[in-house]
Amino acid sequence: MTSDVRPPLPFPQVTPPVSRMTLAQQIRESLVVRIVSGEIRPGERLVETRLASVYGTSQAPVREALRELEAMRMVETRPRRGTFVRHFVQETLRECYVVRAALEETATRLAMLGGTMPVAALRAEVKAMRVAARTGDPDAAARASVAFHRHVVDAARNELLKLSWEALRIEARTSVTMVAADVKLKDIAREHAALLKTIEAGDLETACREARDHQWHYADLPHDAHGRERRRVS
Repeated sequence: MTSDVRPPLPFPQVTPPVSRMTLAQQIRESLVVRIVSGEIRPGERLVETRLASVYGTSQAPVREALRELEAMRMVETRPRRGTFVRHFVQETLRECYVVRAALEETATRLAMLGGTMPVAALRAEVKAMRVAARTGDPDAAARASVAFHRHVVDAARNELLKLSWEALRIEARTSVTMVAADVKLKDIAREHAALLKTIEAGDLETACREARDHQWHYADLPHDAHGRERRRVS
């Protein structure tokens, strides 16, 4: 284990433009990518002053970024010792997607039963994902994906559900997943288009199942949401 924090590469391409994110959010996203990619190892100490130096900022945005990472359970703060990268980042991702699957299944059901599903907005986000896939823009794909699901959650009109969903730090975890799972942009567009088609067809139970399965897929568990064993590629 070492306390050295290596100088980072430029802010990663999964980070949206400065105009869309605060400096603290950019630093958080950069650290997320560095942790998931293994550049910063489990157990490594993250020192505020060193991070501020390598990112060319004051300590305030670094401190805010580390608080966000701790809320995401990617790092942990030990009294009188500092902040360290957790050893179970992948397990945290799995837990997040299982919870998110349940929330989005419920949101889909509430929105469809209530007749509040914003189909036009969902179509616009799928179109944005397709454009992002054609142009090779992971930032735009991630933003459109998050926006798609946020439309559904908002349409559920359940504040507790929405607060629970927002607490998962969806934007940041989407960036983590794109790195950890090597998600293809064309697959993001295809999966959301399929979900949208089911929603447009008005098939409540199938739409709810697909909304759940869409998130469960990224949990990378040995079985799917229906208890079936996943086939593993050797």
